[in-house]
Amino acid sequence: MAGWKIPGLSGRPRFTSRATVLILVLCSLVAILAYPTRQFINQRDQINAQRVKAEQARRQVEQLTGELARWQDPEFVKAQARERLHYAMPGETPFVSVDPTPSAAAQPSGRGSARAAAQAAKPWYAAVWDSVDAAATPAPVPAPAP
Repeated sequence: MAGWKIPGLSGRPRFTSRATVLILVLCSLVAILAYPTRQFINQRDQINAQRVKAEQARRQVEQLTGELARWQDPEFVKAQARERLHYAMPGETPFVSVDPTPSAAAQPSGRGSARAAAQAAKPWYAAVWDSVDAAATPAPVPAPAP
């Protein structure tokens, strides 16, 4: 066995000094370029985000410009005044239809419905004075339990 030689294995080192220097230079370049590359990628992402925001702002400006153009039209303004403010043209008789039966949500329910109806019939200043009187009246102190 003493005469056996494995091909490729000799007494030489695995890396030569040139290969070691080349690896060190490549590692140095990677370390040097890593931060600027990361900054470049971050800035590119920021630019894309700003482009998206600019596109959204442009769409909003277009929408608001269209709405402004509609409000410049006197017929649109008249229609909005009739619909929102219940305006009528001279000579017209405006009518507002009211449901004769109030909805379930509008109907008072429970024990305080009579009191709520009485409160609604009072003028506002009477309700304020009643609340001042109620605040000035001391609350009854419960008797201690035996």
